[in-house]
Amino acid sequence: LLDQALTETLGAPPGERTPLDLAQLARPFRMKNPAVEVIRDIAYTDSDSSRARLDIYRPAGIEVSRAPVLFHVHGGAWTLGSKEQQGQLLMNRMAAANGWVCVTINYRLAPKHRWPAQIVDVKRALAWVHDHIADYGGDPDYVVATGGSAGGHLAALAALTPGFAPFQPGFEGADTRVAACVPFYGVYDVAGDDGDRYTARVRDGLWTHKVMPEGATIEDFRQASPIHHITEDAPDFFVLHGALDTLVSKRQALAFVARLREVSEATVTYVEMPGAQHAFDVFGGIRAHHAVAAVERWLLWHRDRAGARLG
Repeated sequence: LLDQALTETLGAPPGERTPLDLAQLARPFRMKNPAVEVIRDIAYTDSDSSRARLDIYRPAGIEVSRAPVLFHVHGGAWTLGSKEQQGQLLMNRMAAANGWVCVTINYRLAPKHRWPAQIVDVKRALAWVHDHIADYGGDPDYVVATGGSAGGHLAALAALTPGFAPFQPGFEGADTRVAACVPFYGVYDVAGDDGDRYTARVRDGLWTHKVMPEGATIEDFRQASPIHHITEDAPDFFVLHGALDTLVSKRQALAFVARLREVSEATVTYVEMPGAQHAFDVFGGIRAHHAVAAVERWLLWHRDRAGARLG
């Protein structure tokens, strides 16, 4: 299914599928990779918030320069989670096997910090990457955003709103562009315009009481929804969602992908993972490894295409 989605979108995807590593499958909870160096807790803003920190994953013992950058945003219902807990399989794979520089961030959490604090922090971290990632071997001109669940929402929203002033207060002129976005089981509509009961549950049970500030209007919810920021200039997307996701309905992803394909001129790849629940890639199971391998192939194709356009 993953091969089919890649082939339909990209033509012949680059390379062959890498066989699953039986040693990795036998230890699905081991995330540390000795081939990857991790530089921890770099401040990405002058804020006194202890959450304004990021980690950098890059190949160990290898000098890298102008390497592609993967920018990861963790999930956790906008109220919990940390940069050390998610995205490990993909970041380790891209750093160790492909020489990429990967960045994973923390951001302020609700309900202590109400919206739009979360997306503002994501944008500040992106601005930091554009300004400083070259010092760590990364290419500030090629950054791909990714994340799961709430992180998928924030990654997609950031990808669709470069320079959007309400999300960049005080740093409106900062570069927050990304070349592409790969959201996993993301939330793309928090306004409930689709009438779906799952969307209404997110809006009424979580966002209204814990995320949005008091007095928020429906327009505030729409402004916080990636689906309402899609334009013809949207970057390329690879959207993955579990077919059996009961926390965030796959209808969110289907509506988002349909809108991207209708409005934007971008390449849009969609995979609905059979038998998969929410957060199917957090641990190293068979499904997770196949999904990460497909994303790897998509990212390598995208980087090659970007390089061809520039060169």
